[in-house]
Amino acid sequence: MLAGKKIVLGITGSIAAYKACLIIRSLVKEGAEVQVVITPSGKEFITPLTLSTLTGKPVVSEFFSRSDGTWNSHVQLGLWADAMLIAPATASTIGKMAGGVADNMLLTTYLSMKAPVFVAPAMDLDMYAHPATQRNLDILRSWGNHIIEPASGELASHLEGKGRMEEPQNIVRTLDDFFTQKDLLGRKILVTAGPTYERLDPVRFLGNYSSGKMGLALAEECARRGASVELVCGPVQLETFSPRVTRTNVESAAQMCEAAVSRFPSCDAAILCAAVADFTPAEVAPQKIRHTGDGLTLRLQPTADIAATLGSQKRPDQRLVGFALETCDETEHASQKLRQKNFDFIVLNSLNDKGAGFRCDTNKISFISFSHGRKDFPLKPKTEVARDIVDELKEILP
Repeated sequence: MLAGKKIVLGITGSIAAYKACLIIRSLVKEGAEVQVVITPSGKEFITPLTLSTLTGKPVVSEFFSRSDGTWNSHVQLGLWADAMLIAPATASTIGKMAGGVADNMLLTTYLSMKAPVFVAPAMDLDMYAHPATQRNLDILRSWGNHIIEPASGELASHLEGKGRMEEPQNIVRTLDDFFTQKDLLGRKILVTAGPTYERLDPVRFLGNYSSGKMGLALAEECARRGASVELVCGPVQLETFSPRVTRTNVESAAQMCEAAVSRFPSCDAAILCAAVADFTPAEVAPQKIRHTGDGLTLRLQPTADIAATLGSQKRPDQRLVGFALETCDETEHASQKLRQKNFDFIVLNSLNDKGAGFRCDTNKISFISFSHGRKDFPLKPKTEVARDIVDELKEILP
């Protein structure tokens, strides 16, 4: 958690400096206190006024304040901070850090820093791939610095897509992950997410509006808290970030069922967030179904019930969490599902609540269980909803 944390944000002379504004907004939103230290070349790309407006603090750039001659103590900054983040970090700054050069306020602050240091490289791909840059990054790693690499590609052998700075939300997520209590360390959690597509022919399918946002937020939250996550994900456009998440992409309900059933025995718990189709076409046309003047009759058959299957296989030492998206008689239907599927608790959300359900960044949920009845929550971002759900799961894990 970043609430109450003191972060020194170092900004260097890169075109990616404008993204520092997004980093600051996210850190402040999470409750962090941010002090910007910027290099002289960094001010060529973004103005200190913009940065101080976002942080509520004067930007530190020189050893002495130009306004009143006040001494800016890099030593005090090193003692004040809970973490230092240098984003963007140019090849020049990285080289100076590795060489112990202290020719500006940012570098002297880095050398005085007592807290963990996070570095987000930003440069041209050829500069990033150069052996000198890679050597300097290796030196920083060997000293315990945390290098925030873009999520795609492998550092040493696959440099495609590298060089650019990691996205601001992922940088902030890295810091948040570092400070989060690892209360699920050693646990393995299965999460299902997204929709399923049931093919009608080579170009059409039956599906639903699930975006996968809630399921992926749950997977990332479990991983953030130390769990090893098995994510079985239907067709969605979102990417996963944490290396603790092992993702298996599927399309149909049958494929999701097979993947979930095979993984559940090795897991401590499962959170079934996917919007799985209840029916699938009895026959799939081998060629595209042509438009005619006549109507089209589809014969559907039920899909495998993933929740009921896992519920019947659940051991006493395992926990199972389900979801119920309802449009009427919500509590009654969710309670029936809780009992029939052998869930430990069920997460109820209703399409009658504005801002909840499919394609939203927010959700409004209730927990229903036999032991505690119903517990309601206000509308929240799905990342915060995921924390509430994982908090509840943590309480019932043996």
